[in-house]
Amino acid sequence: MDKGNLNGVIFLDLKKAFDCVDHSILLRKLYNYGIRGKSFQWFQSYLSDRVQMCKVNQTLSNKRIVKCGVPQGSNLGPLLFLLYINDLPNCLSSSAASMFADDTNISTHGSSAAEIQEQLNHDLDNIHQWLLANKLTLNKEKTEYMVIGSRQRLSKVLNEPEIHVGETTIKRVSYSKTLGVVIDENLTWERQIENIQTKMSKGIGMLRRMKKIIPKTTLKK
Repeated sequence: MDKGNLNGVIFLDLKKAFDCVDHSILLRKLYNYGIRGKSFQWFQSYLSDRVQMCKVNQTLSNKRIVKCGVPQGSNLGPLLFLLYINDLPNCLSSSAASMFADDTNISTHGSSAAEIQEQLNHDLDNIHQWLLANKLTLNKEKTEYMVIGSRQRLSKVLNEPEIHVGETTIKRVSYSKTLGVVIDENLTWERQIENIQTKMSKGIGMLRRMKKIIPKTTLKK
């Protein structure tokens, strides 16, 4: 932005990412990362022959073998998922990836909207192919993109970039929430400040209603 360039960001959304991790692919990646011998056998045992069932009132369903997904609620679940997607950035050629668990964004910069469009479309296609190879699915309806720049610079963008996956056009947004922070296309932080103000206002209102029935010592905690 300081150099007058535009920045393009795609906020990726994966469908049930933790539930779709393929065990055989995960084990192959663990092996490639250097996990061998008894450690590798332990992970094989940990992921194999897991079963689950549902309980409604006092009735239990039949057991079903879990063929994919990392055990959620476990300490290893998030770590195994991170190892599973760790090589995703290797498929990018024009952009950089920012990854936190299943919250993944890719970004690039250029001197024109056309350049941004070309770079993002190229790498989004690469990601789409990577996801297919790793049996993960992009939620095209919830995936969004943003063009970031100064107000003056964005006002000169006459043709809106067309970002798409296959025949699906990705929606452009003027702001988006990522990792709890609201980012807008001008990086003014106005939306983030408004978001915090709204939350604080609701919290203060709740404390006011509770102060008559809860001791002050409890409220101070």
